[in-house]
Amino acid sequence: MERAIKGEFTMKRRGYSLVEILIVVIILAILAAVVIPKFSDASDEARTASLAKDLQTLQTQIEVFKGHHDGVMPGQGGLDIVAQFTGKTDDSGAVVATGKHGPYLLIFPTNPWTDKATVESGTGAPGGGDYGWYYNTDTGRIYPDDDAHKDQ
Repeated sequence: MERAIKGEFTMKRRGYSLVEILIVVIILAILAAVVIPKFSDASDEARTASLAKDLQTLQTQIEVFKGHHDGVMPGQGGLDIVAQFTGKTDDSGAVVATGKHGPYLLIFPTNPWTDKATVESGTGAPGGGDYGWYYNTDTGRIYPDDDAHKDQ
């Protein structure tokens, strides 16, 4: 009793056993297996929503460009669409510093599935993922250039 009064009383400390630690690790692994796929799905949904918004913006700006240039679509005559949309253009659609039209976009959007903001122009079909976007010069439509989303 005298030892307890002087503060020399000692208690036996017990640590966690290997089994207890293993149970906690297994529970955390199960929780991670349930939660992580939900975050992956949310990421894909966000990229798809971003792609749809960017396509709508680009298609709208194509129509505005046509309205400013007497029905001439961007990219005609081999002109660079990205430069036409982010710079100033004259009545013919050529990019000039003193142009009276534009810019139509401050920055050209990046395709969230290819991470590219480049545009391939032509009259064929989109896909392949070499560019961010595919612009059909015959129809005036713009598409994602990745195979999984080219039909949007």
